[in-house]
Amino acid sequence: MVKSLQLQADMLEEFGACVFDVTLDCEDGAPVGGERDHANMVVALVNAAQTAPKLGADGRRRRVGVRVHAVEHPAFFSDVETVVGGACSNLSYLMVPKVESLADVERAVAAVDAAAVGAALLPLHVLIESPGAVHRAFEIAAHARVESISFGLMDFVSSHGGAIPASAMGVRRAGDTTTLDQFHHPLVVRAKTEVASACHAAGKVPSHCVVTEFRDAALLLQSAKMASRGLGYTRMWSIHPDQIRPILEAFSPDVDEVNLAAAIIEEAQRQSWGPIAIRGTLHDRASYRYFWQVLERAHQTARPMPSSALQYFAAPVVH
Repeated sequence: MVKSLQLQADMLEEFGACVFDVTLDCEDGAPVGGERDHANMVVALVNAAQTAPKLGADGRRRRVGVRVHAVEHPAFFSDVETVVGGACSNLSYLMVPKVESLADVERAVAAVDAAAVGAALLPLHVLIESPGAVHRAFEIAAHARVESISFGLMDFVSSHGGAIPASAMGVRRAGDTTTLDQFHHPLVVRAKTEVASACHAAGKVPSHCVVTEFRDAALLLQSAKMASRGLGYTRMWSIHPDQIRPILEAFSPDVDEVNLAAAIIEEAQRQSWGPIAIRGTLHDRASYRYFWQVLERAHQTARPMPSSALQYFAAPVVH
């Protein structure tokens, strides 16, 4: 956890923006019987991360969240009381795993709000990890406090009692055209697209599951591009520091598309958002929205863009 926070600080300094979230783990990371001590350690890390002197001087804020135990776990309420009660103002979100229904979300919201009396409403990130949860993804995504949904691949495969092979938890290698991996098994791909569709319908962030083959950078880049461009995900989990830059690269728009987007938005502004022609192609407000989103993704992933587009994201000057 300390290494992840340090890497986030280093890349914040490098790019001038927080280009990835760090989620500190109180679920799988906590030893049995030591959940409260682990939660207290996480609180100390969150608070230290957000109160670094240089961050305050620069007016920048890091995105740090915490994953607590599932709502059915005996340690859930203790986790929430400790983490939210001790670090609410420094948290960007709270992640709740194994969410099965809207009732689970509402139960989590009630616990969070009880622990954060007087504080701003804390967004929830939820993990959907079973066929039943996938079936209810649209109503879960529609909840006002849900900011993002992540797909939990390992538990999803395990919940099928062997009906989905273990290969579906991995990624097949180049040249392999037969293995049913996580991008080719029909039930897994269906679940992933259902989660992504539910998020987009509700204006939420779909976050793709991990790729465990972290030593193969080319395989990771290929997988991240499939998650982004093939399945509609806008974020992706990493499980190793070496995965972060390839994921950022895969989720960033191409340089040519960024330059085209900047030109289209600039010309559209000059024409008061009326129809225009760029490079022999007509554009109107429908495509303007798409190309504005290209610029937003470029900004979020620290992709270089023309100065004409950079001005849209400049912080306002306060006199």
